[in-house]
Amino acid sequence: MFGVQRHERVMDELRRHGSVRVRELAELLGVSELTIRRDISALAAQNLLTKVHGGATLPTELAPVARRRTAATPRFTIGMVVPSLDYYWPPIVGGARSAAAALGVAIQLRGSSYDWAEDRRQIIRLIEAQQVQGLLLAPNLEGEDVGEMIDWISKLPVPVILVERQPPRWTPTQHQVEWVRSDHALGVEIAVRHLYAQGHRNLALLLSKGSPTSAHLAAGWAMVCQDLGISPDLVIRESVNMDQPRHRDIVAHVLDRCRSAGMTALVVHSDPDAMAVAQYCAEQGISIPGDLALVSYDDEIAHLVEPALTAIRPPKPVVGRTAVEQMVARLTEGRRRPPQRVLIVPELVIRDSTLPR
Repeated sequence: MFGVQRHERVMDELRRHGSVRVRELAELLGVSELTIRRDISALAAQNLLTKVHGGATLPTELAPVARRRTAATPRFTIGMVVPSLDYYWPPIVGGARSAAAALGVAIQLRGSSYDWAEDRRQIIRLIEAQQVQGLLLAPNLEGEDVGEMIDWISKLPVPVILVERQPPRWTPTQHQVEWVRSDHALGVEIAVRHLYAQGHRNLALLLSKGSPTSAHLAAGWAMVCQDLGISPDLVIRESVNMDQPRHRDIVAHVLDRCRSAGMTALVVHSDPDAMAVAQYCAEQGISIPGDLALVSYDDEIAHLVEPALTAIRPPKPVVGRTAVEQMVARLTEGRRRPPQRVLIVPELVIRDSTLPR
């Protein structure tokens, strides 16, 4: 049993009984009394318990009062591994750090990439250092080995909460993985219903290639189009941002398809792609919103485009904050807390690109 696993068991017993004895813990966990004393000393150094002769108790501010936990929150260190430290993720990290500061816990941030091998390396480093009591992770969930990956994550010796990620299907694991993410399917539904209310009946969806968000957007698109009785057929999967080779040719092809199908509105994921579309339209004399209404999905830089773009804004800071709050609750309440999975609703920000026709 890893040291971190023993620490979790010690804290579970403390929360359950209010105090523990070294001898009883050693028998329960199948280790020596010396090992338990070392574990208690390590937890006492983090102010998670108070050493007493022959055992430990919860600190006064955490001791049960009328069998209820007090409002004081123990101090933990939470590891956080995100696939990028730019664009989408800084607001999420900022929200996590804000919640951590308010709750008196620390965040150890690690940048990774959209690669499972690198994710795993960063996770193992945090675990082996034995300095974190929980992990917030955003692994790549693409590929055929997702089930194996989720199973590996579920067996880590500390609690895990996925951030802006959700396993694509139910997987039989020892402990069901918790997650917090934006409800992207509902986000695209909000965008479509906004355009529908403006009188648009022929809509297209442009999805960025390789984004974990795309699957949720496609699912939400199909459901809302069916509900409104409009065609869901024109879904284009192309990355058209200005970093792409020959992006102007790709944008021209996308707009040709929209024009041929009689489309009057386009939902674009994400902001850089929407900006590329808007700039090309301006060059070609295509009026926004007169000829084509445009909604961007992200709202990082949508307000900087000319005209300013109506956008769906995922609740990124709230996602980070909620993940930390959920982890602190998990660490405080232990196994008594049932697994939780949280969806947070995005916001519609209306600007010039969807003014009434």
